Amino acid sequence: MTSSSFVATALVCATMALVTPNAATAQESRTCNIKGNVNTRGERIYHVPGQKYYDQTEISASHGERWFCTEAEAEAAGWRKAKV
Repeated sequence: MTSSSFVATALVCATMALVTPNAATAQESRTCNIKGNVNTRGERIYHVPGQKYYDQTEISASHGERWFCTEAEAEAAGWRKAKV
């Protein structure tokens, strides 16, 4: 990914965060499809499409969970990739 496309992707995600009233709407758009989930131990883990638990993982903003546009964005925010 070029730096300009990374910036463009980041801007799209930032815009979505401002105009998306809930996680369901973000999920429907699929622009930012990486799920940032907080497990029962408080670990911040992200799931990418195709991973084992991606489809059953639900995002709850009230639990500090969120959507990411890139893995780099998730990791920069302190999240780790799911092991399975």
